[in-house]
Amino acid sequence: MIGEQLWSKLRDLAPVRVRPARSLLLRQGDPGTHVILLSSGSTLVTLTGPNGERALLSVRGPGELLGELAVLDAKPRSASVIAAEACRVHLIPASDFLAFVEGNGLLTSLLRHAIARVRESETVRLELATAPVPVRLAGALSRLVRAASTHRLGISVRLTQTELSQMIGASRNAVGAAIKPWREHGWLETDAGGGLLIHDITSIEAHARSTK
Repeated sequence: MIGEQLWSKLRDLAPVRVRPARSLLLRQGDPGTHVILLSSGSTLVTLTGPNGERALLSVRGPGELLGELAVLDAKPRSASVIAAEACRVHLIPASDFLAFVEGNGLLTSLLRHAIARVRESETVRLELATAPVPVRLAGALSRLVRAASTHRLGISVRLTQTELSQMIGASRNAVGAAIKPWREHGWLETDAGGGLLIHDITSIEAHARSTK
């Protein structure tokens, strides 16, 4: 997005902090007081509706900038960001970030990147609105696996079935029904620490598509 050298300089503007899984990193509706540089871990970008319903817009992994739009346009945050696993982050104050952007001529690059992410979110929202539950769930798990900070064969998704159901707009029973054949095939299992342990996301995605 901005190159490794500039990224390193931006990261040095604030110390690293560790945030645990499921912690709220940015809250929808809050003012843009800072941006977050995600050094490790993965996050969920979610939208909360008027009745408290939540929808998953995207998943972000290491090397991502979070919350910059609210700082650039001085408007409230349009979505929330939640840690999907333990994350290492740098919190850059808005004034420092804006000075850095102006001093390095980054506004155009950041806006192009933001537009690309909005288009990606629109694709996810269309999937959530039209696809059957197994496809929605497989898509959400796939995005979490791709963004995970580890490349182990078994990747832990630290979200409960209830949380996953809220994210994809389905009932918990529907999520459980979708997971059942995947568990029986050994493609995933319940993680002892909570959530799911994914062993074969490729097979999960293929099975989900075959049940459409």
